Amino acid sequence: RTEWGPEGCEGSLCSLGDTSLIKWDVDSNVREHGSCELPKRSSPVSLRWNPHSNGNQVGVASDQHIRLHDLRTMKCTTILDNAHSQTVRDLDFNPNRQYCLVTCGDDCATKFWDTRNCTEPLLSFTNHSHWVWRVRYNLRDQLLLTGGSDSKVVLLNVPSLASETLACEDQEEETKEKMREGVLEEYDKHEDSVYSVAWSTVDPWLFASLSNDGRLVLNKVSKEIKFNIIL
Repeated sequence: RTEWGPEGCEGSLCSLGDTSLIKWDVDSNVREHGSCELPKRSSPVSLRWNPHSNGNQVGVASDQHIRLHDLRTMKCTTILDNAHSQTVRDLDFNPNRQYCLVTCGDDCATKFWDTRNCTEPLLSFTNHSHWVWRVRYNLRDQLLLTGGSDSKVVLLNVPSLASETLACEDQEEETKEKMREGVLEEYDKHEDSVYSVAWSTVDPWLFASLSNDGRLVLNKVSKEIKFNIIL
């Protein structure tokens, strides 16, 4: 698996192999900048840059654990031991809030963490009936997408951990119910495992999902949900 660097570090690339993590400089000539060996008998499956670290940190999902690596020293600085009871499939960093991380895995769970205190998740949801392969934050960080082997794409709402907490005091009860924490919408346009989900970089309400049978589906967050968030 490979991952391009975040904004400001577009000339960097990280690659994840069975036994090593490698950082590459690709500005002019492709050259290895640094590497580190991963723990023996581990099975790394996913890699994600931290957008708040000036391009100096990546997270690696391996077995039931998450490891955060400092790319300046190529050493592991933080470990979320047994983040999930089964294999961790993916992770993502909150684009607006430092230290906030989300993970998903084969235990059907999606978990939110504060990387300064990794003993317990901040929140945990079980919204899939099978493995959760992918999780992605929206730039409006109260919204997230998950995709799983149950052929579902789930739109999650987590205002309590967002950078801009949704003000509910003056909203009608009906609106409060629609914007409750947890699942806002489930999309069932796939007939096979959903292995990838992604938000548009142009339209924050547009997203895509890709399933094992090669079907690519485009969807938009409903106007009702959109207006409840922005108004």
